Amino acid sequence: MTVDNPELPVSPPQERFRSSPSFMLGGFVVGLHVLLGLVSLFWTPYDPTGMVGGRLEAPSLLHWAGTDRLGRDLMTQIMIGSRIALVVGAGAVAIGALIGVTIGVISAFATRTLDDVFAATFDILIAFPTLLVAMLIVASSDGASLWTAILAIGIASSAIIARLTRILAKRVLAMDYITASRVSGTSWLAIVFIHVLPNIWPTLIVNLALQFGLAVIAEASLSYLGLGAPPPNSSWGRLLQEAQGTVYTAPFGAVAPGIALVSLVIGLNLLADGLRDFGDPTRRRRR
Repeated sequence: MTVDNPELPVSPPQERFRSSPSFMLGGFVVGLHVLLGLVSLFWTPYDPTGMVGGRLEAPSLLHWAGTDRLGRDLMTQIMIGSRIALVVGAGAVAIGALIGVTIGVISAFATRTLDDVFAATFDILIAFPTLLVAMLIVASSDGASLWTAILAIGIASSAIIARLTRILAKRVLAMDYITASRVSGTSWLAIVFIHVLPNIWPTLIVNLALQFGLAVIAEASLSYLGLGAPPPNSSWGRLLQEAQGTVYTAPFGAVAPGIALVSLVIGLNLLADGLRDFGDPTRRRRR
């Protein structure tokens, strides 16, 4: 028999999204960056590699964000930087999720001894900062490239995803309906896709959104150190590195890519908070 709880009503998904300021604001900010990235595939205000103005010009009607030390249009560079940040973030999260979810589910099904080994390994890997692990992977490769950065950040973040997946999957596997499924003859593979993944996905998607923001920061950090996407890719981290020598005489060269980077990360964090509201229908009511 089901007992309704009038104190914790559950609203439809569309209504929960609309009533979540975090989701709406985060979706707008991230959507704006996605739009800039998509537009940069077909059009930019100026040639990305062309010296179209004077050196270190201030923002104007001709150059909305000014120009850099080579005379290139900064707005063009920032638009391309949005595309690179989104590609790196999406690619790194996809790789990290593929590796982390797979290993995490395997760990949840493993014997106690093997599960303890997995848990200890996850804790050791998580103890190392994601950026440090990514730097080691990039440094050990043939050379810095966009795809090397994506792979490195994805591998570095997979341990965090694996640990969370293991915890969530073990919680689901302890439920009585899993035992009933096994008694009825359901295979372990079917249990994973029918019961485990659908039940852990709402929580996991919030963490993946947060990992997206961390991947964007990691890529910018790698590019700042010269280990990210090489020229002519206009990564925000490389723009910040190039502007550090003129930050006092032409501060907007550092301010513009900095604002772009911070706004995308904040937007992703707000989006993750909104997704958390969606995963917990009663959360908005309790606030």
